[in-house]
Amino acid sequence: MDMQAAAEHADAIMDATLSGIKPAVQWAHGPTTTGSCDVTRRRSVMTIISADRRGNFLGVVERGWKDQGYRIKGINNDLDSPAIYAQTDDGFGVSLIFGGGQAFFEVDSPCVDESDVAEATASPNGPSYEGEYPLPRPNVRSDFWSLGAP
Repeated sequence: MDMQAAAEHADAIMDATLSGIKPAVQWAHGPTTTGSCDVTRRRSVMTIISADRRGNFLGVVERGWKDQGYRIKGINNDLDSPAIYAQTDDGFGVSLIFGGGQAFFEVDSPCVDESDVAEATASPNGPSYEGEYPLPRPNVRSDFWSLGAP
């Protein structure tokens, strides 16, 4: 597997993860980074996930990952910055991290053959914010996920 194939596999992991979240959340691509033999894909959740719903959100994602056969490697129960870390059978690291009230997904490949890596092709289910960095704060309200948020 080369870095491009690893990036595409990381995209598929995130597609499956996000499609398992009900009700759906809006997301945008984060930056793709490469190392000497690895690639990382990121997505930022643009839906406001209230502090009251973070546990539900983490639980939905954790159950989905377990259903996919992923091994849960760690959980951070910090109230402000909770996170969950998992690993796929083929060695990809998968994480959901809250920071500054926003949820971020990240998939890290294992070491693979070096190659060029194209930008992700999946269309976000909302604005793409193409060319904007950093992305804006979460700005999409959900009747469920944003419940209790100011």
